[in-house]
Amino acid sequence: MEQNWLFIGVFVAIAGVFPLLPIVIARILAPSKPNHIKLETYECGMETVGDTWVQFKVQYYIYGLVFLIFDIETAFLYPWAVAYGVLPMFAVIEGVIFILILAGGLFYAWRKGALEWS
Repeated sequence: MEQNWLFIGVFVAIAGVFPLLPIVIARILAPSKPNHIKLETYECGMETVGDTWVQFKVQYYIYGLVFLIFDIETAFLYPWAVAYGVLPMFAVIEGVIFILILAGGLFYAWRKGALEWS
């Protein structure tokens, strides 16, 4: 039994080191010769005109978050829907509760006016 936990511990350690290793190696080995031209803002091959700091309306982010929530909901509900015929009643009730919680969140955002474009 402890051997199974050892494998999980080794996996977690490797999962923590694996993404950081290339970043550290690149930081050590990559040449760094910054100058004024390299530090300028560059967009699509054209020099920027005016202020380069543009703030987007918060509604873009709200719509993005709502889309992300329902996209993840679809990813979670797909296996549940595929196995619907063989699931016990407890799993069906859990899925319905999950849908109701997300619908409640959508209803709350709708009532607060977060989805209104102003």
